[in-house]
Amino acid sequence: MFMLTWIGGLFVVFQIAGNFLACMLVDTSIRATTILTPPQEPQLRKLWRFCSLCEVLAPIRSWHCDSCRTCVLKRDHHCIFTGNCVGHRNQRYFILFIVYVIIGCSYCCLYNSVYFWYLHKDIYLNSRTLLSLICPFVGFFFDISWNNLYLLTYELGFISLLYALILFLFHWPNILRGATTHESQTAKYDLGRDLNLEMVFGKRWHLVWLSPLLESPLPHDGVHWESLLKQSNKNR
Repeated sequence: MFMLTWIGGLFVVFQIAGNFLACMLVDTSIRATTILTPPQEPQLRKLWRFCSLCEVLAPIRSWHCDSCRTCVLKRDHHCIFTGNCVGHRNQRYFILFIVYVIIGCSYCCLYNSVYFWYLHKDIYLNSRTLLSLICPFVGFFFDISWNNLYLLTYELGFISLLYALILFLFHWPNILRGATTHESQTAKYDLGRDLNLEMVFGKRWHLVWLSPLLESPLPHDGVHWESLLKQSNKNR
């Protein structure tokens, strides 16, 4: 049982670190696209916009990020954790990073709860523990000990779990609708649940949860979304 617990924890840590690094390192900006070719039809070309900062004709669904100093393909948002934008090519890793943070924090909170309230309830089940949980840093003024440090990390686990859950519940409905954060009130690119998942997680979207190293090619180049506007209208 100990080995299963240890291997499970190691797998979750690998997923969190791997997806976090992949989200940072995968370039989803227009700089990663060799040639941007606007559509020939005048009515479709009007959907593209000229970015005065990048000095390029940028495709639809791309937005300029002042922090990254470039236009990002299918930009969703700028992530303060990774320090770069989440867009067409790295949204898969961002979502899986959040999912495994939720699993990892739940894992830690469960085991820590058993440690505090079952195995060592004679030490922690008292009013001083309650004060340390309500005001964790104030508790150090009265008792500088490892016990208070353990309680602080215990509380941080719950805070991280809550924050990751909020992020997931915010982004997941948009993914199922084929929308970004900027498009959350519309369904212009909704292709149905399975195709929407493919657009984020790739053609092997059933297996990407196994490893961030697993290749799962995206079915779209992230540039020419004009053709999908007609397809999404048919699906609705």
